Amino acid sequence: MTNIGEIIELADWIDEEVKNKEINETFVNNPTLRGIVVLQDHKPVGHIPRAHFYQKIGTLYGYNLYMGRTNKLIAKPNPLIVDFYQPITEVSTLAMARIEEDLYDDIIVTKEEQFVGIVSVRSLLLKLAETQVEFASFLNPLSSLPGNHLIDKKIEDILQQPAYSFIYFDLDRFKVFNDLYGFNRGDKVLLYLTQILKQHIAQPDYFLGHIGGDDFVAIVPHYNAGPLCEGIIEHFDAGIAQFYDETHLVNPIMVKNRDGNEVVFSEMTLSIAVVTNEHYTFKNEAELSDAVANVKRNCKKIEASCYKINEGCLAYV
Repeated sequence: MTNIGEIIELADWIDEEVKNKEINETFVNNPTLRGIVVLQDHKPVGHIPRAHFYQKIGTLYGYNLYMGRTNKLIAKPNPLIVDFYQPITEVSTLAMARIEEDLYDDIIVTKEEQFVGIVSVRSLLLKLAETQVEFASFLNPLSSLPGNHLIDKKIEDILQQPAYSFIYFDLDRFKVFNDLYGFNRGDKVLLYLTQILKQHIAQPDYFLGHIGGDDFVAIVPHYNAGPLCEGIIEHFDAGIAQFYDETHLVNPIMVKNRDGNEVVFSEMTLSIAVVTNEHYTFKNEAELSDAVANVKRNCKKIEASCYKINEGCLAYV
């Protein structure tokens, strides 16, 4: 995600003792200057937007009241100040939450509390739109969940975290269902599962992604994934029958599975493979992927929906 510091521009600044007549000269000599930042010991303490300055000066007694005095009386004392590394999505929310009078004021950016520059609202919105378009290109088109690129980046991040559970969701007998009923009804099942996962994996620090097809992943920052998996399975099992023709549930037919073997057509189930770093250390995505595959194989041995945590996981120390 783009940080606000990537789009900062240099800005004029003054200290608190500069007189307003000097500020007026600066604005007159720089007609495109939007505003001036007020600093104290290199830390921003105020902001003087051009429109605000002339609004104050232009009142009946404003010129005589302010012009010969320091800018403390005229500067806005609580401008929006953000850190260099804050995401632009977060900054845009803060900027748009300001009162109408301040809505289009420049955003002041600091690094380690020291002033480094400003960002105009125009630059912010343009970059935000660009970022959203780029982010959308990384989403799965069916579920609108993060796809492989964002999943890979998230895995890189969590491998350094002290505690996490990596959760892999896979539908059993989904291909057979698709072959019989077609892709349209298959997509409805995937959207059904998507909504269940979104509902249960809704914490701000949780991550949910869609690898593709019937494969989904989630990452949570703890080891207590059992209750979460149980809730998802219960929810899924309670409603999956709605996607089947009743006649096929009452009188099951014989169909071919992905191996080409004839099997009884039955309802889909959900396998959930969970790998944690509670007892294992994974150096990279490949090691984590191998561990998940082993746990998933154990899930597939069970006909009903189920979850398993670290069962059959290879140890990486």
